Amino acid sequence: MSTLRHTDLGLSDQQVLEMFKTMFLARKLDERMWLLNRSGKIPFVISCQGQEAAQIGAAFALHRDKDYAAPYYRDMGVVLAFGMTAKELMLSAFAKAEDPNSGGRQMPGHFGQKKNRILSGSSPVTTQVPHAVGVALAAKMEKKDFVSFVTLGEGSSNQGDFHEGLNFAGVHKLPVITMVENNKYAISVPYERQVASKNVADRAQGYGMPGITVDGNDPLAVYKAVKEARNRAVAGEGPSLIEAITYRLTAHSSDDDDRTYREKGEVEEARKNDSIITFSTYLKEAGILTDEKEQEMNEEIKKIVNEATDFAENAAYAEPEQALKYVYEEQ
Repeated sequence: MSTLRHTDLGLSDQQVLEMFKTMFLARKLDERMWLLNRSGKIPFVISCQGQEAAQIGAAFALHRDKDYAAPYYRDMGVVLAFGMTAKELMLSAFAKAEDPNSGGRQMPGHFGQKKNRILSGSSPVTTQVPHAVGVALAAKMEKKDFVSFVTLGEGSSNQGDFHEGLNFAGVHKLPVITMVENNKYAISVPYERQVASKNVADRAQGYGMPGITVDGNDPLAVYKAVKEARNRAVAGEGPSLIEAITYRLTAHSSDDDDRTYREKGEVEEARKNDSIITFSTYLKEAGILTDEKEQEMNEEIKKIVNEATDFAENAAYAEPEQALKYVYEEQ
């Protein structure tokens, strides 16, 4: 549970309640998508479960009316906080024509929505880092006070794009915040077999920027780190690297069997620190949330998820003739 107090961070009771609600919605949407996948209705799920606190804590620390996000495939919490709706996410899961990410062309988790400044993602991991750095370069060249925020898993921090992006951002003092969601596994490869340094944040020194490791299960700790990084960025002090230590509660994806590389007891132990539970406890102890309010929220979110599911399942697929729309000349 957080040792930080939301009031000390300038957050109101209503804001932290909204943070929890967004975390809860992300979790319930994700759980529904797994059920839909297992019943043969949607083809693929790549889960955010266990990482919602890092995602929502970070997103709420940004200026969501002007900043840009370059999320990675698990970041349902980030895109919800930036304005993507439950219906839009379900349209993507069902690969329907109205899917705002790709018109049903891409796998789920490939987020992108121009109106909410969510940069389109790609299947090769880490390509979003140079893109986010490019947006930050534009902010500096145009002398505008927005920042770009990019996320990735710790496995992706071993790719060349990570080095090239952070090195360029450090050299040019660009307003970009890179957050590594360290969930301990790059698919089946544990952290200690991926990275020689104790923490991914240790690498920041080589790029000439501050690096900080925070508890990714504590949305307030992540909020504080990202808020401070944003303040530095808009003050012209350059980029930051934040490592949020978290844990992936599900298999890597709906096509993965995580029983082959980690023990059931390890996952059960991690569930004791599930941020949905610990943040709920914090809010109740702070007198912001009651069991009754939580039940009302649960019913409200269940209704949102049900409506989104029904809407997306009954929505139309794209016509075959639209396969090349937005790809070449046709707009």
